[in-house]
Amino acid sequence: MRPTTYRILIADDHQAMRQGVRSLLESHSAWQVVAEANDGREALRLARETKPDIAILDYSLPQMNGLELTRAIKHELPRTEILIYTMHDRESILVDVLRAGARGYVLKSDSGTHLIAAVEALVMRRPYFSGAISETLLEHFVESDHNSGRSIVLTPREREIVQLIAEGKINKQIAHMLDISVKTVETHRAAAMHKLKLRTTAELVLYAVRNNIVEP
Repeated sequence: MRPTTYRILIADDHQAMRQGVRSLLESHSAWQVVAEANDGREALRLARETKPDIAILDYSLPQMNGLELTRAIKHELPRTEILIYTMHDRESILVDVLRAGARGYVLKSDSGTHLIAAVEALVMRRPYFSGAISETLLEHFVESDHNSGRSIVLTPREREIVQLIAEGKINKQIAHMLDISVKTVETHRAAAMHKLKLRTTAELVLYAVRNNIVEP
């Protein structure tokens, strides 16, 4: 059986940066760069054509920035995982792109090992944030909880399902492990996310880490 090849799109308006990213990725035989774009609209067109498994996007793209591009790709290609690779570490940008559907965020100032680790995580459909980004996001959620002025209590089953989701399990696996239906898993998952006012799986993972439901 042929090994799985993961298809990757790179979008950055600096050619040297695209070449550097490509060079790092090509050290992995299972990763194939199928498209490169220097602006957001070109990236969306190429994403439609190539249907990549992972899209590595700069935030500051001409014509369509990384936030709008993330929204567009996730709307049309929900199976494509989005990794934001940028110089921006502002909290508002972080939160916005995660809510748009990105599951990874790495700074260009981080070492190349973080970029590789992020792609490895997204290949397994797990979120990835470099250390500085994790700290910024955790501070955001701590502040959000503080401002809410009330504690949120999950049921034991909701907490159990949150842990399994944070560990990378999909609904079907969770249903099998807990001997319940997929529909029941979805109901508990939706209830937990509603209580916590979370919109994405990445936010749910960060909640689980911060509250010691899973190890970071």
